[in-house]
Amino acid sequence: MPEFMPKLLLASSSPYRRELLTRLTSDFDTASPDVDETPLKGEAPEALARRLSKAKALALAPTHPRELLIIGSDQVASLDGTPLGKPGHHENAVAQLKAASGRRVDFYTGLCLHDARTNRTSTRCERIRVHFRELSNEQIEHYLQKETPYDCAGSFKMEGLGIRLFTAFEGRDPNALIGLPLMALTDLLLAAGVDPLTPE
Repeated sequence: MPEFMPKLLLASSSPYRRELLTRLTSDFDTASPDVDETPLKGEAPEALARRLSKAKALALAPTHPRELLIIGSDQVASLDGTPLGKPGHHENAVAQLKAASGRRVDFYTGLCLHDARTNRTSTRCERIRVHFRELSNEQIEHYLQKETPYDCAGSFKMEGLGIRLFTAFEGRDPNALIGLPLMALTDLLLAAGVDPLTPE
């Protein structure tokens, strides 16, 4: 049986991912990696999410203790195969939500677990398909003024008021929409000898 060895490092400054990880363990540190998130030419959304999650985990490995397990994650939204990044400001968010109105958008959440003890790296990617409501200009403006989701891929916060924008979603783990797929992470932790199912 694997032992529970919860010395984890979350490669993220996101408060949403930090809150999610507390559902598995309270014994972890966080650090923000310096990673260029620019897509490569012709890079598919799933490939981008996988690459960035791995890059974030590996970026912290040289400057942190070798006994750590480092968790990286990144999310990319895709509309008809075209990546939708973080809007950054109001005008981009309006454009993203108008484009998504009444349509299906795929969200790819990449996940990486880097075991600094063995230098082994494992990656996963969870896809969630979101069905957006038909949104009026007034509804979009009201939502953005209330939530200001300018740091979120696809211009919504699933953990907040963003659920109002959808009619349905398809996928294994709704936590992936918030930014950290906990089911896949549990799989990777168990494979690395870390058991989050055992009480601390």
